Amino acid sequence: MCLTEDATTQLLQKVARQDRAAFREVYKHSAAKLTGVLTRMLRDRAEVEDALQDVYVRVWQRAVQFDGARGNGMGWLVAIARNVALDRLRARPETRGMSRVVAYGDNPDDDPLARLAAPGLAAEDRMQIEGNARRAVECFGELEPDRAAAVQGAYLEGHSYQELAERFGVPLNTMRTWLRRSLLRLKECLDR
Repeated sequence: MCLTEDATTQLLQKVARQDRAAFREVYKHSAAKLTGVLTRMLRDRAEVEDALQDVYVRVWQRAVQFDGARGNGMGWLVAIARNVALDRLRARPETRGMSRVVAYGDNPDDDPLARLAAPGLAAEDRMQIEGNARRAVECFGELEPDRAAAVQGAYLEGHSYQELAERFGVPLNTMRTWLRRSLLRLKECLDR
């Protein structure tokens, strides 16, 4: 079962006060989603497991910095996961001029997310997750193709804004605007 944003915020506030039970609840309700984010970006199961541990260490250490008035709890957790993944991607040898090895190609059967088991999910929870995923794909379809590709590059593949600006041949501030507006449009679509 997914937590409401209010419940996630309350749990993170308890984690900030070093409440271990609240931390276990945050882990229980966010680990599958954060694993998905890390897998899409890192594409290596062993590295994903290490990165997930790093994410929760940061959550435990930095929960006091979470401000529910500035954003939602799950968004904060995803941002931490994304930052951990970006740190790991930047530390990879290919970022220092060595060749890059891609874990899978365009074949959907090669997608590592398809191979990840979500232990303990009931059929109802799986159906809800699949429905949410279908809705997200539909909302992505409402974006212009270049905007959708930019959002995917930034938030699912871990490319920097500068890399995306160069790829799409636009100024850096234009890329930031594209991403900000696209995320707003996605949020509006998902909230309908």
